Amino acid sequence: MASTPITQVAGKGVYVPGDDIDTDRIIPARFMKCITFDGLGEYLFYDVRKTESGEDKKHNLNDPRFAEASILLSGNNFGCGSSREHAPQSILRAGYQAVIAGSFAEIFFGNSTNLGVVCVTATDQDRDVLAEAIETNSDLEITIDVKDHKIWFGDQSIPCAIKPGARDSLLSGSYDPLDELLEGADEVTQTASALPYMQA
Repeated sequence: MASTPITQVAGKGVYVPGDDIDTDRIIPARFMKCITFDGLGEYLFYDVRKTESGEDKKHNLNDPRFAEASILLSGNNFGCGSSREHAPQSILRAGYQAVIAGSFAEIFFGNSTNLGVVCVTATDQDRDVLAEAIETNSDLEITIDVKDHKIWFGDQSIPCAIKPGARDSLLSGSYDPLDELLEGADEVTQTASALPYMQA
């Protein structure tokens, strides 16, 4: 059973500036002591959003204007550092469905795609235009068109790019590797039952 195909992602945006934002900044390692990924959204960018005593710092992710945002806009080499799956999990569980950046770390990009979090790239100049538009109007509706490689906002659009394999898996709904395992459940059972050491 395939996941729901993703052809577009629409929502409000929030700008989190900076290049080389690594997975430890996205979610600090001390919050990874969990059995499930539930609740990780609370700790998204925790150390840049909170003081040591847990009070809010001045940050776009704490700004009430962007409370309903579901699309993150950021810089180059987003998601670098360790390969922890907790980083894209925290983004998803904080309510974000897509990330627009200049480039992505390979493993972060793959882990995000497997979750159905759309990661597209755009040039520095085009991202600056979008960042200014978001700052000017926090209610701005942004639409990422996965199929047509476009980001629409207001009466403007900018081109975006996504790796062909990821694009195909999103459009076909085959991005979640667990779906492939579940589809092969009968074959797994058949193979297991034929193994001598699996006999009761």
